[in-house]
Amino acid sequence: MGLLGFVAIWGLGRWRGWGGRWFGLAVGWWAILMIGHLPMQGQSPFARITGGDFRAWAVFGLLAAAVLAYRAGLRGLRKHKAEEVAPAAPSGTFREAELDRYARHIMLREIGGAGQKRLKAAKVLVVGAGGLGAPALLYLAGSGVGTIGVIDDDVVEGSNLQRQVIHTDQRIGMPKVFSAEIAMRALNPFIEVRPFNRKLTEENAAALVADFDLVLDGTDDFDTRYLVNRACVAAGVPLISGAITQWEGQLGVFDPARGGPCYACVFPVKPAAGLVPSCAEAGVAAPLPGIIGAMMAMEAVKHLTGAGETLSGRLMIHDALYADTRVIGVKRRPDCVVCGGH
Repeated sequence: MGLLGFVAIWGLGRWRGWGGRWFGLAVGWWAILMIGHLPMQGQSPFARITGGDFRAWAVFGLLAAAVLAYRAGLRGLRKHKAEEVAPAAPSGTFREAELDRYARHIMLREIGGAGQKRLKAAKVLVVGAGGLGAPALLYLAGSGVGTIGVIDDDVVEGSNLQRQVIHTDQRIGMPKVFSAEIAMRALNPFIEVRPFNRKLTEENAAALVADFDLVLDGTDDFDTRYLVNRACVAAGVPLISGAITQWEGQLGVFDPARGGPCYACVFPVKPAAGLVPSCAEAGVAAPLPGIIGAMMAMEAVKHLTGAGETLSGRLMIHDALYADTRVIGVKRRPDCVVCGGH
């Protein structure tokens, strides 16, 4: 019964999405077993039900501690080894491993070696490491964007894993920016990741955005979206903004510094409370954030390399339930309170 208790705790932790937090309960159960089998208590009813004796459970605890210590040490060595895989290279040059990694990009005439160098030199900030940020961050890392910043003050929860593919069950309870950093570095050790474990506010937005070449906004509240837009307009930094709910997503590129509209030109008034429910309130189909988030990364790659035509001046609306995508034209508003000269 004693061993079955450990199995039950582990199984409950997996079922409830506790991540590594089940370990504390397992240590508590072991301590209870040790106390229940103390020699001075004799053969108590608890000891008879759970089985074993004091020495057996003590040896079991020591062996478990040794295994966990070995596992933690092995993880540390692997992390150290991964960091050594990517030694510093001169700016603008590629290692042999990078040339092999980005070969499919370099083969595209619209990107080529020059475009890949622009990606390597670029600095992109992603606001939000949730449903939209997760796929966008992974594809930016895979594409070879040299510096990727990510800002979010949330932690990974079990309910996130249905759609936020950058996180894992083992990282439940970890700040999302650090979980995303682990995934991005594991995917591409040749990039720099800058995690900002904080909320974007009026006080820090301007300075943070001004340090990047491009911003991707994947947040799910309008106050933050308008804040990101104001900071991007003030800094002259292009903004790629995505949004999702239930089965529908939308995506636009807002770049008033180059003649396009800003986010407030297209959405001048924030919707009334409850009119546009969040994913937590209304639900969302799991692949939808992947679709829109990957498109956000695609728009970023096109903008940074000069390939093709971006969605600047256009708004894409995707209805996943009926497999329908529409693109409508949007214009800059002369009377916009953010970018219209006020």
